[in-house]
Amino acid sequence: MYRQRFGLDGHPFPQDATGDRCAPLPGYDKLKRRFDMLAREPGLGIFTARAGLGKTTGMRSLCHALPRPDYQVIYICDTAVSPLDLYRGLATELGVRPSHRRAQLWHDLKGAMVHLVDEQNIQPIIIIDEAQHLGDRFLVDLAGFLNFAMDSRNVLTLWLVGQPQLDSVLRMTRHAALASRIAARVRLEPLTDRTAFGAFLQQGLAAAGANSGLLSDPAVELLFRASRGVPRRVSYLLREALMLAHERDKGFVDDSILEAVLDEEEA
Repeated sequence: MYRQRFGLDGHPFPQDATGDRCAPLPGYDKLKRRFDMLAREPGLGIFTARAGLGKTTGMRSLCHALPRPDYQVIYICDTAVSPLDLYRGLATELGVRPSHRRAQLWHDLKGAMVHLVDEQNIQPIIIIDEAQHLGDRFLVDLAGFLNFAMDSRNVLTLWLVGQPQLDSVLRMTRHAALASRIAARVRLEPLTDRTAFGAFLQQGLAAAGANSGLLSDPAVELLFRASRGVPRRVSYLLREALMLAHERDKGFVDDSILEAVLDEEEA
């Protein structure tokens, strides 16, 4: 195994990373501040980034750090369905029998969340991932769903997580009511700064137990250019390079190894 050769105690940038094993992107600190704020003061948050930048990983890590049982996190990613199906899925997660009638379903869902907060002192946090696929009907509907007690209180924290087009959709006039409820908005960008990329790479490697000499400087430069600063791409190329270096009985990754990986991709 390549991990034994390079003294790693895990894969670099693992998909299931949480806490210290996550190498944060620039902007992650802002996300953490906004996430913590909405955990204390419920409201609507919007979190956008291009595919592969670590949206789901970031949210998972932040949710993992929440104290239990003070919070109940509900994660939904099947967004290409009807509004009623989305609410029914939410009801199932909350342990509510999902009615086929929208009005009854709304009533039951809101009642369940108010009960969690007022009777059990548990704050519900709902994460809707891939939110760029949410239909207009659901988004228009959502503004009303977030209205509790004649709009006199905020009961739940809701994060809509998706690709940048979600921001564009929410700026449309027909979604003004929902946009007015946004309490936090965060957007992650790729690593375009060479120094920031180096720090990100080193932190991710260190979290896996790697020493600082695992990649040559030319290899780091090539990885920076080839990945375009997208963490998912960094993870894939780095893992392939480490496996190839192991096959070739090399003690580190140089630019020739990375070039071979890139050539193999194009073949």
